[in-house]
Amino acid sequence: MILMYIFETYLDLRQHTALKLPTLPKTLEGVIGQEKFEKSRAYSLDKSHFHFIHEFVTILMDSAILFFRVLPWFWKRSGDFVTLVGLNAENEILHTLAFLGGVMIWSQITDLPFSLYSTFVVEARHGFNKQTIWLFFRDMVKGICLAVILGPPIVSAIIVIVQKGGAYLAIYLWAFMFVLSLVMMTLYPVLIAPLFNKFTPLPEGELRQKIEKLASSLKFPLKKLFVVDGSTRSSHSNAYMYGFFKNKRIVLYDTLIQQCKDDEEIVAVIAHELGHWKLNHTMYSFIAVQILTFLQFGGYTLVRNSSSLFQSFGFDTQPVIIGLIIFQHTIIPLQHLVSFALNLVSRSFEFQADAFAKKLGYASALRAGLVKLQEENLSAMNTDPWYSAYHYSHPPLVERLDAIDKPDKKAD
Repeated sequence: MILMYIFETYLDLRQHTALKLPTLPKTLEGVIGQEKFEKSRAYSLDKSHFHFIHEFVTILMDSAILFFRVLPWFWKRSGDFVTLVGLNAENEILHTLAFLGGVMIWSQITDLPFSLYSTFVVEARHGFNKQTIWLFFRDMVKGICLAVILGPPIVSAIIVIVQKGGAYLAIYLWAFMFVLSLVMMTLYPVLIAPLFNKFTPLPEGELRQKIEKLASSLKFPLKKLFVVDGSTRSSHSNAYMYGFFKNKRIVLYDTLIQQCKDDEEIVAVIAHELGHWKLNHTMYSFIAVQILTFLQFGGYTLVRNSSSLFQSFGFDTQPVIIGLIIFQHTIIPLQHLVSFALNLVSRSFEFQADAFAKKLGYASALRAGLVKLQEENLSAMNTDPWYSAYHYSHPPLVERLDAIDKPDKKAD
C-alpha cells in the first residue's frame, strides 16, 4: 500500500507540475480562450492540492488500521455488540452485519469533512456546486438507507455461498455477482436513480427529432429520451445511455443542453455514445469485468482457508467477510495493474467512438462539443503523459482533437 502511494504521489507531482504551466498546449491555442484557461488552471490546482491532503490522510489511516490491528479488535467488539442486544454472536451473518454497520459509520464520519470541503469549498469556489447543505445531507441519508436495505441480503447470500460452495465456490460466487449486476443495472435507473434526481422526457422539438433520427438511422432501439436535473447539484455536464437489448434509453444532463447552444454539438456527443454501442464497447467491457471478477474469486478460493494469512492480520478465526477484505489488501498492486490495462482499452474505445461520429459527418460538431465541454467543466488543459496514461479512462482533449483532425486514410 505504501509503495503504491509513493508511486501514485510521484505521478500526482508530475501532473501538478503540468497544471502549473502558464500556457496552453499548441493544439488548444486559439481554441480555448485565455480566461477559460486561467479558470481551468486555478480549478485543477485547487483539486490537486486537496487531493494531496486527502490521499496522505487516507494512507495514514489505512496503515494505522493494519499496523495497530484495528480490524481484529473491531471484529471482536462487533461480536460483543451482537451479544449485548440479545442475539447470537456465533451466527456469522449477524456478526458480519454488525461489523459492516460499524465500518459504514466509521467511513461516513472520516469521509464527511473531505466531502463537505470538496463540495462546499473547492467546487463552490469555482462555481460548480449548486446543492444546499440540506440536499447534501439528504442524499447522504438516502445512500445510507439504501445500504441498510440492500446490504444485508447481499452480504448474507455471499456468506452462505462461501460456506456451502465447496469446490465450485468461485463459479457460484461469480454467478451470484453476475445475476446481481444484471438486477442492479435494471433496477438502478428505474428505482434508485430517481431517488436522487428528477428525470423528465426531453421536450418535443428539433433536438429530440435529430437524436431520434440519428438513433433510427443506426437501428438503435431508443425507447425513452430523458433530461436529468443535474443542475440541482452541480454545473458539470454529461450524457449517457443504458438499458438491455431492445429497451435502450438516453439521458442528457440539463447542464449539457444549457452549455451547448448548438443542437448539432449535442447530437455529435450522442453520436459518440452511440458509437460505443454500435462497436460493442459496452459488451466487451462487461465481459472483461466478468472475467476479472471470476479470476478474483478464483484467487480468493485459494487463500480463504489459509489460517496463517488470517493470523498475520491478527485474526484467530476465519470469517468470510474478513477473508475478502484481506484478499483485497493483498492484491492491491495487481488491481492497479489491471486498472491501468483497462484504462488503455477504454482510451482506445474513446478514439474509436470519436472516429465513428466523424464518419457520420459530425467531425466539426464533435470537435466543437468536446471543446465546449472542456471549457464549461474547466477540465485540465495541460496533462502529464505518465499521469494521464495511468489514471485517465478518456484521452486528454489534445489527443482527441488531433485524432479528429487527422485526415482519414484512403482505401486502396
